[in-house]
Amino acid sequence: MSSILDKKSVGDDGALDYVLRPKNWLDYVGQDKIKENIRVILTAAKQRGQSPDHLLFYGNSGLGKTTLAHLVALEMGKQIRMTSGPAIERAGDLAAILTNLSEGDVLFIDEMHRLHKSIEEYIYPAMEEYKLNLILGKGPMARTMELKLPHFTIIGATTRPGLLSAPLRNRFGATFQLNFYKQDDIEKIIERSAKILGIKIEPAATKIIASRSRFTPRVANRLLKRTRDFSQVEGIGTITKEITQHALDSLEVDKMGLESGDRKILLALIERFGGGPVGLQALAAAALEEEVTILDIYEPYLMQCGFIERTPRGRVASRLAYEHLGLSHLRRQENFF
Repeated sequence: MSSILDKKSVGDDGALDYVLRPKNWLDYVGQDKIKENIRVILTAAKQRGQSPDHLLFYGNSGLGKTTLAHLVALEMGKQIRMTSGPAIERAGDLAAILTNLSEGDVLFIDEMHRLHKSIEEYIYPAMEEYKLNLILGKGPMARTMELKLPHFTIIGATTRPGLLSAPLRNRFGATFQLNFYKQDDIEKIIERSAKILGIKIEPAATKIIASRSRFTPRVANRLLKRTRDFSQVEGIGTITKEITQHALDSLEVDKMGLESGDRKILLALIERFGGGPVGLQALAAAALEEEVTILDIYEPYLMQCGFIERTPRGRVASRLAYEHLGLSHLRRQENFF
């Protein structure tokens, strides 16, 4: 086992997440077409002796956008600098970040849809011409200062690409959508993570965790770590099928990967609104959740499972949602009489 796993800091989930992150293209499971296209872009850039074009990754959280950014920097043999849209509040913040980049570095900007619109005006010339135009002072005494920047690559990540302005989106040389993973790929990720963590896990347990991981690597690793806790405390150290089922049942993760928050939203939709249609604002109020939380965290997976349908009039619970919750679909009609 790697020495880093012996350190106390690895007890923290954040440190474990870093350890489990793939360090090369072979370890990065899934998203094969995206990996192939990115490697073509990077290979061509290296052959020309240039920095690769700016890249935009979008998709649900936990699908590997940050990991891809790290692999791009590793492939190019350059450093990666990381920040997020909300962290860049003023032009001075952006200037401090960009002027500390070295030639060929990768700048990863997470949650790029939350970048302030005024900051975008400064990013445009930085992305296109590698220069930063700053306005110093106010009123008649104001003047413009131009800062030359090294050639660099911005990698933007977002869960809501529709909130990016068209001018910003069009300045990326390539845009890639990360999709939910296949069951087989999730199983491979769990097996790899278990090996890194020195965990013994039965194949049947691997399949159960994968089936409840919402087709998302980050969720799969989280469930693996929590199942490991149960096997350590209540079992014999090996993650068995029985321990896995007990652990996930205790964590209220059902056979479809739905957690208490998912079920709360479905029940609010069915119990309060007769299965819909209902608008997002009303559903969020009934479920006591933020609208953005429903949009970014719960709804994508519920729609992937076919439990929620979007219609012009609002959200509607499908027959599958009633069946999964053990409710009669006739209750929907009863609410209209």
